[in-house]
Amino acid sequence: MTEPFVWSDPNRPLHIREWEEKHPDLVAGFTLRTGGVSEPPFSASNMGLHVGDADERVVANRKRLAQQLGMPFETWTCAEQVHGNTVCQVTAGGAGRESLADVVPAADGLHTNRTGILLTSFYADCVPLFFLDPTTGAIGLAHAGWKGTVGRIAEEMVKAFHSHYGTRAEELQVAIGPSIGGCCYEVDERIAERVRKSAENWQAAITPRENGRYLLDLARLNQEILAESGVQEEQVLRTSWCTSCRTDLFFSHRKEAGKTGRMASFIGWKE
Repeated sequence: MTEPFVWSDPNRPLHIREWEEKHPDLVAGFTLRTGGVSEPPFSASNMGLHVGDADERVVANRKRLAQQLGMPFETWTCAEQVHGNTVCQVTAGGAGRESLADVVPAADGLHTNRTGILLTSFYADCVPLFFLDPTTGAIGLAHAGWKGTVGRIAEEMVKAFHSHYGTRAEELQVAIGPSIGGCCYEVDERIAERVRKSAENWQAAITPRENGRYLLDLARLNQEILAESGVQEEQVLRTSWCTSCRTDLFFSHRKEAGKTGRMASFIGWKE
């Protein structure tokens, strides 16, 4: 399968090329750790205000990205991610762009059908999910760590698109971005037990190890949940990038022992 998250410059983000080529006014993709102004251990393009980096450096990185995307910084919109499955409709842009004080509260999924809103969320191993209804123009992002994944945040997004925009699940397009892969993500029995209850075909996403632990493919588990929610397999794009394998390009919370920056996923329609 062709890699859907494409880059040509280490100082610029990955883009979902297929979506952007079909929709010239759409920007959608995922940032790298390279090319920004943050200093170690957040070097260099840290997008997270919540990790201990200097706020002014994070804001500078965010402004740089907005400029690269051709979106006004005032459109930048993000939420307080709490590793849950709550999703929220956004009707006006600007939340959380320079401060945690005015983020969208307690949500791990955002969606909108408005132009001039740049939805963003932040990652250092968790699974970024991108949603697009090409008929209505509705777009969304979901932050799916293991808790959000087993809480079926992917299904909550499918339901929200249907209830707010009339989107049929079989017409919804989804892209799964860079995250820690099943090659690197080892979990214990406590998490494995939650995985077994989260999807009918959970076995496809988990591999037992001789040490009594498991390798978990979170992206695959989200794929299974999307399929159960009615999203067609051919409508799902999945990256091959693993954040833990490629810490030259990505921040990895697990690989870097918790002291690192955050990448941003982004999606928005230009006005």
